[in-house]
Amino acid sequence: MIPSIPPGWRTLLDAETRKPYFRKLDAFLDSEISSGQSVLPPSKDLFNALAETSYDQVRVLLLGQDPYPTPGYAHGLCFSVRSTVNPLPFSLRNVYRELHNDLGCRVPNNGHLAPWARQGVLMLNTVLTVRAHEANSHQWRGWEQFTDRMIELVAAKPTRVVFVLWGRKAQNKLPLITQSHHAVVACAHPSPLSVRKFYGCRCFSQVNRNLVDAGLDPIDWQIPDV
Repeated sequence: MIPSIPPGWRTLLDAETRKPYFRKLDAFLDSEISSGQSVLPPSKDLFNALAETSYDQVRVLLLGQDPYPTPGYAHGLCFSVRSTVNPLPFSLRNVYRELHNDLGCRVPNNGHLAPWARQGVLMLNTVLTVRAHEANSHQWRGWEQFTDRMIELVAAKPTRVVFVLWGRKAQNKLPLITQSHHAVVACAHPSPLSVRKFYGCRCFSQVNRNLVDAGLDPIDWQIPDV
């Protein structure tokens, strides 16, 4: 089930893929499929976040939880959906509303966030797979150990990375970010349950200020129409 690590991360993560927990995770995913479960996203999309944003390119790390459990939505980038999905998930609609209020970005006609990833925004879920229609069904199977290692690797970069932590689960990863030259933008999660605290956070302009302060280019947050 688990495909090869994309080239921009392969050397860094090779040791992880050889550890017993990772092999056990792979076996668990194979058993899910063998028993007739639908595992999302498809294997070919599993490491899209790593394929779209190589380690050397990472300037921002946006941390999500697990993929959308609705078939046809998840494609390997946190919060993003395929360009054909309509209507958009509530969390993503709330992200777009805050983005418009913060930076004046036009609300696009799709939820495909790959243009962010291609600018150096690593769009990482802490759990990379899910059983269809069952949110959080692949928690504590090994993905957390793997993605924690990715966060540690990003935190070891000598240049500034802005870590965007929406909600309590993402903010629990703060102890992994130990270098003082990095920046953290933490606020409420954009889900309907906490969106009132998310609105007004101006997290997108905060990210860009932190990048510019370190001599790095800001992110163009405008998602184009398709």
